[in-house]
Amino acid sequence: MSEQDICVIVPTIREYECMREYVANAREYGFDTDRLFVVLVTEDFCDTDEMAAMLDDLGVDGAVFDGTAREAWFAEQGVDDYSHLIPEASHAQTSFGLLYMWANERFEYGVFIDDDTLPHDEDFFGTHMENLAYEGEIEARASDESWVNVLDDADADLYPRGYPYAAMDEDLEREPTRVDDVVASQGLWTNVPDLDAVRILMDGDLQGQAQSRTARADFGEDFVAAEGQYLTVCSMNLAFRREVIPAFYQLPMDDNRWDVGRFDDIWSGLFLKRACDVLGKQVYNGGPLCEHNKAPRSTFDDLQNEVAGLELNEHVWEVIDDAAAGASSYREAFASMADALAAGDFEAWNNGEFLNYCGEYMNDWLDCLDALETPAADRVEVPADD
Repeated sequence: MSEQDICVIVPTIREYECMREYVANAREYGFDTDRLFVVLVTEDFCDTDEMAAMLDDLGVDGAVFDGTAREAWFAEQGVDDYSHLIPEASHAQTSFGLLYMWANERFEYGVFIDDDTLPHDEDFFGTHMENLAYEGEIEARASDESWVNVLDDADADLYPRGYPYAAMDEDLEREPTRVDDVVASQGLWTNVPDLDAVRILMDGDLQGQAQSRTARADFGEDFVAAEGQYLTVCSMNLAFRREVIPAFYQLPMDDNRWDVGRFDDIWSGLFLKRACDVLGKQVYNGGPLCEHNKAPRSTFDDLQNEVAGLELNEHVWEVIDDAAAGASSYREAFASMADALAAGDFEAWNNGEFLNYCGEYMNDWLDCLDALETPAADRVEVPADD
């Protein structure tokens, strides 16, 4: 049996059966599914028995965590003082999967998969692992706005969810560079593009999707954003090394008194990119592609969820861009960014206090990781299934 070194984290309340396609893809392309452990992060109102039965039927190891199971896990690990880090009814519950990875040292890699996606006819897991191991020449992108649009190659004039409005109409440059320490692999998406509600409305769609669609031809060469450049990191199709977890908290989105939501993966991606730039690491972008089949829903509902954080999103990257200089670890870089947010004066921005709140939670995140590490003898490590 191969070493079980990949934790697949799937936040789901509906289409958990998507994992059948991902496991089938792995077997079709000869990827060893014994390496996979699937963590389904769900809610108490979902049928966890059916989810567990699906994993058994697929012949892959895994676990299902609804809210009750997550609380029990925190207690078993002796870190129940940190259960607040995982927000209620939020996509940001993917942070639980990161904590589960951290507590189980056999996992060297993580993969985020959203349940409204399906793999393309290519080696999904194998391509992500190849990207993470890649050393060599690749295209580096940079713009005069310090932002790279991951949808720049698409025929339609599209900007992804989380791309600042003030950074639009950028002048993009592409130059070859060499990478030798890739720590994250962002796969992009065909079919429904990942846009925010304002851009969906501008695209003429009231059902939360967009009239525009992306296809394989809309994506050119794989690339990295150059040092000092930011980009949107979407967690619907993302692989990463264990080492990044200290700087990859998905934040207390949705479940907060400011009603800020929908920026969990976007802002965590900013933290990760800043840490990577300081530490000389890289985020690889392009393949493997996934098919994004976002279910129809009111664009105005999404707008209501996003509007509380739209102004903050224009500035978060600027705040952290002045932090973490000289850091020698992900923890040190993240602590510096956390302090910059926790202590900053953001009253001039709508819901600016939410950034202070995030900074406090980011420091709690690091404390939780420390608590999971020491003393190790007091932790409960879930063994791999035989």
